[in-house]
Amino acid sequence: MSEMRIFDTEGNRLYLTSSEVEQFLKLAKEQDPKLRTLAETMVFTGCRISEALQLSARSIERESNKIIFKSLKKRRGDIYRAVPVPANLIDLLTIGHDLIKKQKKEKDSKILLWSWSRQHAFELIRKMMVEAEIPEGKHRSPKGIRHAYGVNAITKGIPINMLQKWMGHADIKTTSIYANAIGKEEADIASKMWND
Repeated sequence: MSEMRIFDTEGNRLYLTSSEVEQFLKLAKEQDPKLRTLAETMVFTGCRISEALQLSARSIERESNKIIFKSLKKRRGDIYRAVPVPANLIDLLTIGHDLIKKQKKEKDSKILLWSWSRQHAFELIRKMMVEAEIPEGKHRSPKGIRHAYGVNAITKGIPINMLQKWMGHADIKTTSIYANAIGKEEADIASKMWND
């Protein structure tokens, strides 16, 4: 298995900066509800695009503001994780996907929120990044959103074991790569040493 990292072999970052995430979210608000909810779900959960595409109405816990993901990278098929999300994302998903109605019927609650293929969803997200004027590079991808989530969590002081759980990493060494953030993110982390 290849080692996960947030910089490529030439030192280029593989994650979106906080300002790039803001640009992306601003553009997401202008999209149709299905695309907007996919984009915001990825930003606010750090999920893999394939994990997002497996979500159904029953995956959304409206009362507790959590989304339940099936961890698709695990060899076993029965590993799930609950990721807390902002209430406004739950509201957006509820309205955009008619969750109240779907969650009342067992059959409807199993229907996937997005019926797109992984490749189609990948292209939609990449196109949005181009439209949001995110500079060209390997960071301009769905994986760049996932890495941005990890970097942001570390910057905000989220304990690494909690981040490991939310991102679905089997090994904490994988999660620890986010402590290697540089630029503004590293400056934010370093500033905590001198600010009381």
